[in-house]
Amino acid sequence: MNSTDTAAGRATGSIRGTRTLAGALGAALLAGLLGACGETPRLDPCGWMKEPADSTGRTVVLVDNSSSVRGPDAGRDYAHSIGALLTSVVERKDTVSVGSFSGDSAQITWTAKDRSADWVADNNNAINQKKRKQQAVSCLTGLVGKAERTVPRSGGSNVLAALTAGVSSLEGASGTRSLLVLTDGLSTTGCVDLRAAAFRDRGEIKAISRVCAARDETPPLTGVQVTLAGLGQPAGGQPAPTAVQRTWLNNLWRTLCDAGHKTAPGTSGTSCTLAPTAIGTAERRHPGKRPPQDPPVRYAQDRPQTYELPGAALFDTNSSTVRPQALPLLNEVAVNARTTPGSRVTVSGYVDPRGRPDNNHRLSQARADAVKDVLTGLGVQRVTAYGRGLPTGCAKPDHTAGSRMSAGDKLQCDRRVDIEITGK
Repeated sequence: MNSTDTAAGRATGSIRGTRTLAGALGAALLAGLLGACGETPRLDPCGWMKEPADSTGRTVVLVDNSSSVRGPDAGRDYAHSIGALLTSVVERKDTVSVGSFSGDSAQITWTAKDRSADWVADNNNAINQKKRKQQAVSCLTGLVGKAERTVPRSGGSNVLAALTAGVSSLEGASGTRSLLVLTDGLSTTGCVDLRAAAFRDRGEIKAISRVCAARDETPPLTGVQVTLAGLGQPAGGQPAPTAVQRTWLNNLWRTLCDAGHKTAPGTSGTSCTLAPTAIGTAERRHPGKRPPQDPPVRYAQDRPQTYELPGAALFDTNSSTVRPQALPLLNEVAVNARTTPGSRVTVSGYVDPRGRPDNNHRLSQARADAVKDVLTGLGVQRVTAYGRGLPTGCAKPDHTAGSRMSAGDKLQCDRRVDIEITGK
């Protein structure tokens, strides 16, 4: 080997040594950076959802974050209870925003805005499409869970105002507009303040709807597909509604939602979907800042449940014998009374003014006693019957204030029997 070859070999060795040293230094630097982070870097499985897509459909998911849903220790776990609903959103390939609401609900606390669930965009591989679809559901589940853990801005809850805010965030969508609201439906502010509600008859529901319309608080829902999930399911440790009260609450929100779906020319009004989804519970980590506490909705447990039964449904004219056709109705009342803890039942009989004055009290007492006997025979205890004679007024809930009743309606309301069920 000549001197030239020797020099070349030294040069080559020097270059290799330099490259090896550089590689070692680079590896050491990378290892140091990774060590400082404490974990190996991983790709964000939800990163693709941040890319804009051509999907025209939009969905807004709103999570109620008020006290009745959070609970003192374990709150409602919407995230892991609504998999089927989120799967439907992903199937449509919508662009999705997720947020939480509390207080007057005029503003939403957004967890994520405009996440694309289009698992087909730039993805022609069937296996990859299936994987992305699963990722989209998982990522949306995580975002809903994050919204649940958000500390509310203020106390109280206004679900109707949250619907209005959600609709406004859907403006500009050229395709399907969907609103998924996860709430127990227990508003404590606004025109649907339920803290003093009776939770019993449709008359109260109609009155609430009228007040909301008069105050211009009914959200414009025409053309929006609205789904409510979790109605009547507050967190553990909160007052819980009975089955009858949950039914009333569902009827209330269906009525309010339908009131917002007024069909205009060139638009399609769609009704509300009340998802029968059972919502699980999850422990809540107490944040550094204690969230506001709200006065609970107590479902007017100290108020009587009142059944106003028309006399024609119970008795023939000038008779105190209960008609056989009335037994199914009284059986329903009896079941409700038997299943109300510590219930006391008061039966009040009334007559219309067509009879003789000296007979009014006797007939009204006989009719009250007859209804009492039927309820007692159906297993109801602690029943008291009173003959009231002529009624002092007719406050039939199905008639609005100021409306005129027909003579027939007035007579049926006069010759009625009221049954009040009072719990503990």
